[in-house]
Amino acid sequence: MLVYILQVLFFQLLFLLVYELLLKKETFFTYNRWYLLFSAVISFLLPLLKIEAFSTLVPAESMAVFTNVWLPEVFIGNTPENIQYLPAVEISSATATVNWMYIAYGFGALGSLFLLFRKYQNLSRLFRFKTISAEKDFKIIEVPGSTIACTFYKTVFLGEQLSEEEKQQILSHELVHVKQKHSLDLVFFEVLKIIFWFNPLVYIYQSRISTLHEFIADAAVVKTTEKRSYYEQLLNSAFNTRNISFINQFFNHSLIKKRIVMLQKSKSKTIAKIKYLLILPLMLVMLTVVSCSMENSEKPESKDSLSEQLDKIKLKIEESEEISPDDQDKLVAVTIAALEKSKNSKETDGFSVTKEVRQAKDVPFAVIEQVPVFPGCEDLASNEEQKKCMSEKIQEYVNKNFNTGLGKELNLSGVNRIIVQFKIDKQGDIVEVRSRAPHPDLEVEAERVINSLPSMKPGKQGGVEVGVMYSLPIVFQVGE
Repeated sequence: MLVYILQVLFFQLLFLLVYELLLKKETFFTYNRWYLLFSAVISFLLPLLKIEAFSTLVPAESMAVFTNVWLPEVFIGNTPENIQYLPAVEISSATATVNWMYIAYGFGALGSLFLLFRKYQNLSRLFRFKTISAEKDFKIIEVPGSTIACTFYKTVFLGEQLSEEEKQQILSHELVHVKQKHSLDLVFFEVLKIIFWFNPLVYIYQSRISTLHEFIADAAVVKTTEKRSYYEQLLNSAFNTRNISFINQFFNHSLIKKRIVMLQKSKSKTIAKIKYLLILPLMLVMLTVVSCSMENSEKPESKDSLSEQLDKIKLKIEESEEISPDDQDKLVAVTIAALEKSKNSKETDGFSVTKEVRQAKDVPFAVIEQVPVFPGCEDLASNEEQKKCMSEKIQEYVNKNFNTGLGKELNLSGVNRIIVQFKIDKQGDIVEVRSRAPHPDLEVEAERVINSLPSMKPGKQGGVEVGVMYSLPIVFQVGE
């Protein structure tokens, strides 16, 4: 979610920079209006799109700014190849975790909703006044004792103290807002301000599009009204509009100068419209960023260890119908010999290595013919099913028996990682349990739980019971 929000902010910033630097001073007001609306919406949709073809355009390393960087595992010393690494067990303490980020977001959204409600109350007071004209497409409400002039959707509010000449000019202006439904633009950004109240760019968007609404209406009015008379109307009219951000206000001191400047400005050349084509390469860049970041946001699978590769090779050999059992044994033996050689061990004949492995006390999990079986998994047919069943049973057992109260007793917080190694010996018992954890008491507890695991059906190699080593990561999450 955080990556999504950051991408939305980044894309909106890019779109606004293009508007401020290249489009803001052009007189294509309607085009600019649709540009702002389109860019505001598309910024929320682009991070959800993933086009695989774009993910190859940029090297993965250059996308680190948008995603987490996953580094390869580092092994120090000789890591035993006969250890089977079980999936991590995640344990949460009984202490309730308070997510302050969600609470802060909720308060911010409620605050924005409250402000919108206050604005609605101010607007509803205006609707209580007398309607002096009601046409098919709009109505006019007169506000007594005021010089107000503003519009919301299909309703125009005019102050009673405005002269008839002022009312006629202002009405021409406000009806443009009504016909083009400018109020819907402002309401749209009001909704965004509630959902994304922490995003300052939404407020900038609303301000820019509100200004464009005035430019659009002014440009339409001066087509039928003398410019000089209209300028005087803008300069002589008093400012007395209520502060409601989702209505179109005729009198706004901060906009008067800009509106007059834009009215005097000559029309932009048609060729200037080519600037809008910049949206295409800009969106191409954004899609590339999204595709690459999503490609790399998932943790890359680590390369198979030699033992895992050996396991796959053995499985392929066993599934082959063209290779005799003797040839299968020979190929497995050669593979094991290559494994031993890669570890700079003494070079031996492939057959002798196989013999040594079969006579050894412990067998690498990758080549074991029959894995140890956890109670309750006996009825499963294949090794893979029994492996999966064993992992699930151990995870369930550790979650049920681990003392989560240690988090509070030891004054721990956050994520605490525990690594436990143990062996299932030739009798199926748990032996040689050792652990590593950030606190000694966690090591003791982890070893206690693993030692209490039930006896299992031992693994077999060549019909003989053998011992198998395992490594189990435990992730202990302690709520604050």
